Amino acid sequence: MKRKNKIVAIQGDPINTLNPKTDTTLLLALEAQRRGYKIYYYETKSLTYENGKVHAFCNEVVFYENRKKFYSVIRSKKIDLSKARFILMRQNPPFNMDYITATFLLEKIPKQTLVVNNPTAVRNMPEKLHSIEFLNLMPATIFTSSIDAIDKFRKKHKKIVIKPTHGYGGKNILFVNQRLKKKKILSFINKHDQVMVQKFLPKIREGDKRIFVIGGVIMGAIRRIPARGSIISNIGQGGIPTKTTLTKQELQVAKIVATNLKKNKIVFAGIDLISGYLTGDINITSPTGLKNYKDLTGINLAVDFWNYLEKNKE
Repeated sequence: MKRKNKIVAIQGDPINTLNPKTDTTLLLALEAQRRGYKIYYYETKSLTYENGKVHAFCNEVVFYENRKKFYSVIRSKKIDLSKARFILMRQNPPFNMDYITATFLLEKIPKQTLVVNNPTAVRNMPEKLHSIEFLNLMPATIFTSSIDAIDKFRKKHKKIVIKPTHGYGGKNILFVNQRLKKKKILSFINKHDQVMVQKFLPKIREGDKRIFVIGGVIMGAIRRIPARGSIISNIGQGGIPTKTTLTKQELQVAKIVATNLKKNKIVFAGIDLISGYLTGDINITSPTGLKNYKDLTGINLAVDFWNYLEKNKE
């Protein structure tokens, strides 16, 4: 019987920027280590395509749980990424040309190495734009770079939110509830190009729900409550995670999206809902929240993540 390769490569943000108290990447890495995998960590800037192979200059890393110093670098070396059994794409957006280039390079790695999430799918399904497939499950939404279209939309819906189409983490979100200040909106569009504009859902003040999907199955959820005076529920922006359950409507919406994601070879995703409506944030580039879920429930979904990968890699 051929010996299984015990290497996991993680493509991520600078390792010293990870937050050991909340980071999903660290939770996934710790569970991989428990299963006997060596962890090689690298950034996109170290990717090289040469002589038909994709290499990366990596740090072989050991991660630690519940320590201030949460990792040690064992050695640094250039590796052929096809030697890894799994590669996890875990760098945060923005979904820019660096991100897109990395997906093209990772596509060149032979299929015996499983890249999660599938780089072709990640490139072809930009998170907010992919929500166009589900407009019937969302509040009124348009994508545009037209100030006139935004003004018309605001007159119809009174209160709106404007988000960068390729933004993430609750950053750079505008709430508009009165006459448009065109200069401000134009400046926003010039900075972010196409934007997503939505009817404001007042129940965001009670929080949204982040739903975790692994292999097309709904695995759990947390509620994220905005800080006082805010409409941003993202934990990185001060949102507070709490335990929650899902309503029948929320489960129905999540299952529709999860089925679509599995069909498109997305293994791990986070789906965000407000009062039963899909917000348009379908997180497939680097889903977060598993550590918060573990802290709240005692359930470590990293175990389910690796169980799914190992079962489907056989």
